[in-house]
Order: sequence, then structure tokens, then C-alpha cells
Amino acid sequence: MKMGSILMRAGVLAGAVVALGSFCGAQEKTGSLGVFEAQGDVGAVTPPGTAKFDGGVYTISSAGANMWAREDAFHFVWKKMSGDASLTADITFGESQKPDPHRKAVLIFRQSLDANGVYVDAAQHGSGLMGLQYRTEPGATTQDIELSKEQLPQRLRLVKQGDTFTMYLSNHGEPLHPVGATIKLHLQEPFYAGIGVCSHNKDAVETAKFSNVKLETGASAGGREKQFGRSTLQTIGIEENFRRALVVTTGPGRMEAPNWSKDGKTLFFNRDGKIWTVPAEGGEPSTLNIGNATKCTGSHGLSPDGKLLAISCSVPEKAETRVYVVPAEGGEPKVVTEGAWSYFHGWSPDGKTIAFTRPDHKGGGNIFVIPAEGGAEKALTSGSGISDDPDYSADGKWIYFNSDRGGSMQIWRMGPDGSGAEQVTNDEYGNWTPHPSPDGQSVLILSYPKGVKGHPTNTDIALRILNVADGKLRTLVNVVGGAGSDNTPNWAPDGKHFGFVSFEMGPED
Repeated sequence: MKMGSILMRAGVLAGAVVALGSFCGAQEKTGSLGVFEAQGDVGAVTPPGTAKFDGGVYTISSAGANMWAREDAFHFVWKKMSGDASLTADITFGESQKPDPHRKAVLIFRQSLDANGVYVDAAQHGSGLMGLQYRTEPGATTQDIELSKEQLPQRLRLVKQGDTFTMYLSNHGEPLHPVGATIKLHLQEPFYAGIGVCSHNKDAVETAKFSNVKLETGASAGGREKQFGRSTLQTIGIEENFRRALVVTTGPGRMEAPNWSKDGKTLFFNRDGKIWTVPAEGGEPSTLNIGNATKCTGSHGLSPDGKLLAISCSVPEKAETRVYVVPAEGGEPKVVTEGAWSYFHGWSPDGKTIAFTRPDHKGGGNIFVIPAEGGAEKALTSGSGISDDPDYSADGKWIYFNSDRGGSMQIWRMGPDGSGAEQVTNDEYGNWTPHPSPDGQSVLILSYPKGVKGHPTNTDIALRILNVADGKLRTLVNVVGGAGSDNTPNWAPDGKHFGFVSFEMGPED
């Protein structure tokens, strides 16, 4: 089944920020609003919005310029609460003369009733676009993960479990299932949970109906008694004020390490010991012919000219993992590293050299290079610690890598012959898998919180961007990931987007 495209973007400031304490409008008693306690306008809404609960259906009418950028304007029906929770509803929009395609009906968890407050919502747009929107700090620019559908879903759910928020959909009456839209964000207790409507036009009023509404709390929230692992391959733009991301594919099992084709149209990844390809705009993945190679790991990457794919796999006559190359369109593997337990990590910009690592099976490992055609290996690092994940800068002057030689896992770089090693990062994070961008301006880094040991998976991580020019770091996104999220080069050809994999536990589809 083709997954819809997903856009994650951050809006720009549009007008002055509404002052704190901008919640207004009448409040109603709990009994008149079903599972909710009160209602009112958040931000500037003229005329005031209205909501009624009748026959099990909530009907909300509201104007409002937007729920976006650094302030919101919508009508909100809410309950104040704490703990884990889920909101579920069927949503339909009312008839309208000239509806804005981005009018929104939302399920929302919100820190405060201020127009610029921290929140997470699952937003159903009139056009069919679905979005998981969020604001991480008061007055911060909104970001979101959007799912573009040809038709509106039949049912929508937003689940809060700790600091993890996940959107679920049912498009054709099938059981609700996650679609890869998950974010990490902290709400202090108590917070607000509810439903809302925004017309996306300050001079127009739009109406939406919420039926079969459920607000569940505690262990029952989300109905997650059956647990299993899933993964989501997505791409994301790094522009601070406009981030475009795409959930390419999501589902049960473990996908790892996306690489982008030279023309930007295809992503390569591994799953179940095989190499797969999928259209970068989303679609059905298919296996790549790699001959008799099996047990392929998340250590693979395309050559600079896009013609060859380096893979780290086994073959029947050589059970240990080695580096092989195959044509990018598929074919028989050709061995590059005769030495056992070799894992590809990067091509030199001229395509003549491959950098790889070899663990010593005592908890350490070192970096080597070898001609791409095969031949003599050369060690670039030595010692009992970990030096791993080498990747070349676009100009070929540096190999970036992570190492614990300074006492903690940080990012280093060295000359292509191993000389002149220097430390790049020095902070409280455990920093891994540095990937210089094709335009030479950025380095992508996977960072673990303080105290996390090694390179685990299924844990909280931050994907951070290092600005090469000034050395400053900024966090792009916080997700559950780790080993397998971005092991090897994962930038798009434009240097403005990259691919990664996130992991989650969820209910059975």
C-alpha cells in the first residue's frame, strides 16, 4: 500500500505574537460538553466561536487566521488532566461557500490556553491533508509532520504516552494504525486535552462535527496491549524556517540506513538482511537483486557517480561480513575487503577509495581504507577504543568519524591518510555517525542524551546539524532511534535534505 507523502515544515512569523493569557470566550459546565469541561477561543477569533454537544456529536464553529507560526487562533473544547491519554474521533467538515483548503479540525494536547502555547495536535485539513503539528516552546515556530491523502480518513486518534505523541488513522474502516507521525515533546502536568476548529481565514466561520469521541486515560489510552516493533523511513529538510519532510514508508519490522540516489528519486535501505529500494516520494518498496549476498547490515552506500552500491553482507562461501559492491540497478556482488568483519561507511569523493571499520570484538574498533576495486587495506586509526563511522567531506580534505579516545564519544575529523586528527564536538551528548553534506556546509550528527552507553537503538536521540562555518550545533528533530537510524551517508544530492529511520512500539495494525 502506498504511503502518503508527509511534509514537516516550520512556519515563519506572521504578525505580532498574541499576548500571554489570550484565552477568551464563555465556559460551559462539564455536563453540557460530554467528556470535556469547558470551551472558549484561543487567540483572536471574531466573531467568538461556538460549540455544542448534542446526540453524542460535538459541533464546533470558528473563525481564526491559523494554527501555525508562533500563535494560534481557534475555538477549543477542553478538559484539564494529567498522565497518559488518547483522543479519538470521526471528523467531518460542514458545507461552506468558499472554504479554505487548510481549515483545520484538531485533536489536541496543549500546555496552556495562551495563543503562543506549547502543544501537539493531530490536524485534519479540509483539503485532505493530515498533520501532526507541534510547538516546542512558548512563542516558538510551529513544526509539523503532514500526511497528504486523496481522501479524508474515517477516524483519527492522537496518543500521548509519556513524552511521546503518535497519530493513528483509519482510512477505510480498518483498525486504527500508526502512520509514522510520531514526535517527542514534554508537557508539564496538568495540561489541556480537547478538540478544536480553525477556519484558516480570520473573516470566515467554518464548522466541523466530531462524533464517536473518546478520551481515554491511563493504561487504556491508545489500546496498546499488543506491542511489536515498527520503523518509519522518512526524509526531512534542514531549513530552519521551512522544513519539508516525507514519510516514505512505515510498517512492522526494522528498516535501517537510507541512502539517496544521485538523481534524488530513489532511496536504498536494508531490512531482513536484504537491500530494498523505494521511490523517494513514497511508494511500495522492492528488493534489489544482490545475487547470493545475504545478512546485509545497515552499512551500505552509493558511489559518488551513483553507479555502484557498496554493501556489507555475507555470501555462502564467506559467512563473515565483508564489503562488496554491486551495480546500483542490481547484480552479482564483487568482494572488496578480503578481511573478515568489515563494514562499509563511506566513499571518497573521487570514488576511488572506500572507508570501512572493523570491530575487534573486545568492545573496540578501528577505521581502514581500501581501493574501491579491492587491494591492500590501510589502517587510519589504532588502539583499543572505538573509532567508527568514517565519512568523507565533500572536498575530500577530511574524514569525519566518532571516537571515544578523549574519554567520551565525540565527533572527530582527520586527513584522508589518517593524519592531523582533531576533535570537533565536546559536549555532554554521546555523538555518533557524522555525515558531511554534499554542499559542504553541514554535518549531520546523531546524539544520545547524557548517560546513554554505547550505540543502542530504540532510545531517545537528537538529530543535530553542525554548521561547518561557525561550529554551532542545532537540534533538528528529537525521535526514538539510534543504531540503524542513519549509519551511513544519507544526504540528498541538494545538501538540504536527509533520510533517517525512527523506531517505535505500537499496537498491531
